Amino acid sequence: MKEKKEGFRNYMGLTFLIGFGFFTMGLMDPLYDTYLPAFLGRYISSKTLVGAVMTLDNVLQLFLIPIVAVWSDRTRTRIGRRMPFILVMLPASAVFFGLIPWSAGVSLGALITMIFLLNMFKTSVRGPVVALMPDTIPGEYRSEANGVINTMGGIGTIIGTLALARLMDLDVVLPIIGRTKDMLPFPLAGLFVIVAVVILALFVRERNHDGEATEEHVPVIASIKAVVAQKDKSALYILVSLFLWFSAHAGVVLFLGLYVRDVLGASSGQMALPQGVAGISYALTAVPMGYVAHKYGRRTTIRACLIGLFCLTGLFTLLNLIGPSIGLTGAPAFYLFMGLMLVYGVFWGSVITNSFPMLWQMSTFGNIGIFTGLYYTFSQTANILAPPITGLIIDLTMLFKPAPEYQYTGIFAFACVLQVAAFLVMAKVRKGEPDDVADEPVKA
Repeated sequence: MKEKKEGFRNYMGLTFLIGFGFFTMGLMDPLYDTYLPAFLGRYISSKTLVGAVMTLDNVLQLFLIPIVAVWSDRTRTRIGRRMPFILVMLPASAVFFGLIPWSAGVSLGALITMIFLLNMFKTSVRGPVVALMPDTIPGEYRSEANGVINTMGGIGTIIGTLALARLMDLDVVLPIIGRTKDMLPFPLAGLFVIVAVVILALFVRERNHDGEATEEHVPVIASIKAVVAQKDKSALYILVSLFLWFSAHAGVVLFLGLYVRDVLGASSGQMALPQGVAGISYALTAVPMGYVAHKYGRRTTIRACLIGLFCLTGLFTLLNLIGPSIGLTGAPAFYLFMGLMLVYGVFWGSVITNSFPMLWQMSTFGNIGIFTGLYYTFSQTANILAPPITGLIIDLTMLFKPAPEYQYTGIFAFACVLQVAAFLVMAKVRKGEPDDVADEPVKA
């Protein structure tokens, strides 16, 4: 074990720099997920419709991420096969992200148009950003490396939700920008993204792949069929499991900002705090949990964390049901919820940190992009289906005209059930540990 740790230290600096790509996603995604439902709520009253509109980006991700991931697999340039996509698409994402609050002040059509443009670029670059790490880091160190880049994503989340989001409450008039209320975090986040791109461009050098063999391109549908047809179903079970736990997470996270505002009395600047405190624990524990998985096994670690997530979402459900009757409302309920979200970040970050390396461990150099694409295909399918479902749960609850404290109870129960299902499916996984090899290539 000591030899392995020392070996990874040789890759720590490079992994940290690669992590600036994840930093941009960690910065933009929580702000997007927290405030877009509120922006849409200016025009749309139905939570089901809000959830459906919020899946527009995920529909794009479902199609674009696998295509661009495989495209980048086959790209060869002087600056590498991933970097051309990163240097073009991330800056464009930063510009469109910064313009979201202004479009929200114009019309629903302008807002949806800006959402579409943003996600055309942000979605397309996600695959190359993710695949940059396994291109460079040996398979036996990828849990640790994934912990580092997820820590960078967590740092982005902390900056976005605990620092920038607080500026949503700032109400002053600035030159060019104008009135800053509910505006400022988005253009500032865009500037951070530009800085991260400059760091990647200056300090990350992809290794030359010209002399390495690549497998024949396998279309996305064919690659899914090939995974299903494999004698060992571990890859399929991981994909099903991550569909379940992403459904649980996505079904709740898009409504957390509205929950703390409408039920716990948070201001606009506090709406992102649940993701912020979860981001703190995520960032602090992602690397250690990579080492834990290396010692005790990735599957064991993930299943243990799924038990933790089940307990937390079950507790959220229970507190929503009995909290008002025992006087647990307002500030005490808010601070208790923040404390529980701090624990949630540990378990959720550990699941994400170790699940991706399990798939990578089953891939070869030539099809890393295919497995990356499959990961995002299943996770984004979850992100497409879950928000309208939980939005519908909220709308159905509202038909009974409950007190505000009970309006969001159903979404936590929904997440609780799916975490149990993911735990059960993960029991069937047999491969994906650090010492395993990809002995069954994916072929159409």
